[in-house]
Amino acid sequence: MERTGPHVVYLDTHVVVWLYAGLKEKLTERAASAIEAAQLRVSQMVRLELQYLREIRRITVGPSVLLNNLSASIGIEVSDTDLNGIVGVALKIEWTRDVFDRLLAAEVILVNAGFITADHHIRNHLEQAIW
Repeated sequence: MERTGPHVVYLDTHVVVWLYAGLKEKLTERAASAIEAAQLRVSQMVRLELQYLREIRRITVGPSVLLNNLSASIGIEVSDTDLNGIVGVALKIEWTRDVFDRLLAAEVILVNAGFITADHHIRNHLEQAIW
């Protein structure tokens, strides 16, 4: 099968939560196809945001449980991209004040990967966005 789109695709935090919860119907056909075809990664920033979401009770499991489950089921890997490089790119992003979004977008730009997100604001500004 010929691959279309980026070989490596990062997932936004809400996409990770949906996949863990079995809510694949929330994905577009394009996003679901990219998940099937690409090597899947999540940023360390997603790990941190998942912890934040657990602390404010938006999700009930911590990042380790959630990401270990998705690693075993669909092969998600947690990125080890250098934070200094990510922050260097993030300093140039001015279209968002959300720290998580800024760092996630910066990492995707830095490593030249795709980024699956339903976030309209990110999709309007990030060329690598897939939805």
